[in-house]
Amino acid sequence: MLLQTRNARIVGLVGGLLLLIVCAVASIVMGYTHTSLKMAYDAFQHNNGSTEHLVIQNVRLPRALIAATVGASLGIAGALMQALTKNPLASPDIMGVNAGASFFIVVGFMLFSLNSLQAFAWVAFLGAAVAAMIVYLLGASGAEGLTPIRLTLAGAAIAAMFSSLTQGLLVLDETSLEQVLFWLAGSVQGRKLSILWSVFPYIAVAIVMSFFIAQKINILTMGDGVAKGLGQRTGTLKVVTALIIVVLSGGAVAIAGPITFIGIIIPHIVRFLVGHDYRWILPYCAVVGGIFLLIADIGARYVIMPEEVPVGVMTAIVGTPFFIYIARKGGRQS
Repeated sequence: MLLQTRNARIVGLVGGLLLLIVCAVASIVMGYTHTSLKMAYDAFQHNNGSTEHLVIQNVRLPRALIAATVGASLGIAGALMQALTKNPLASPDIMGVNAGASFFIVVGFMLFSLNSLQAFAWVAFLGAAVAAMIVYLLGASGAEGLTPIRLTLAGAAIAAMFSSLTQGLLVLDETSLEQVLFWLAGSVQGRKLSILWSVFPYIAVAIVMSFFIAQKINILTMGDGVAKGLGQRTGTLKVVTALIIVVLSGGAVAIAGPITFIGIIIPHIVRFLVGHDYRWILPYCAVVGGIFLLIADIGARYVIMPEEVPVGVMTAIVGTPFFIYIARKGGRQS
């Protein structure tokens, strides 16, 4: 743990917020179309309708805000999922939640012709909830009960199942395949602010609620017996936590598609910085998650310029070796 005192953690959080702003500004300025800080300022103060100003206002600003929001949502969702399942390898994508949300969106798009942003949001929430429920039921079945390894295996199986079903549906309809394939790779490119605003209220409420239950999460991680002995309603807390995870991960998928590994990378980095107090872990996960996805998105613009790599590919490149490292360490936190 690097930041051991309260003052150090406050300074670190403020510094993180400043770095988040710097990364957002860099996301607005950097890319294939050459722009500068002065151009960015003029685009919002004295827009002259030039290509550069239009790119900044209509493409890069939404992209930066969406990346920060999705990164924060997945970071917090991963931390809560690891606390709830007591599994250091848990995250929305590994536990099948993102795959469930993706499958339901594809089903809604192909079979029911859903095209409204609000409908996408609710369908994503429903898919995330269904996947989470199936994983929990599978993990809790059997004589051994709910264990981290059972949850991980159940999540991997459900993620594979939903991913296969999604690919199967898309193979049957080539038109839909062309329209959603890039979205399924996980990307913040080409998204409009209207997509963000359609789900942002739910995400904002879920983030605030996660901060309010942080102290109770600290007690829950000590074990159900200890939590009940201290008068905590563990059943209610687990349901509320699960709902927050569903809203955050489902909202992120509705906006940007199934972006992977953020939910497992960010909580481990944050615990290395601030320890195991969720009153600090959750706000740090929001900030570090936003920074991570912004940097990944900026990097995705330069790998094969003038084309772009979906940011989900970039997070997978970083996240896969990190996941292997955690698994080889037996899930011990760095």
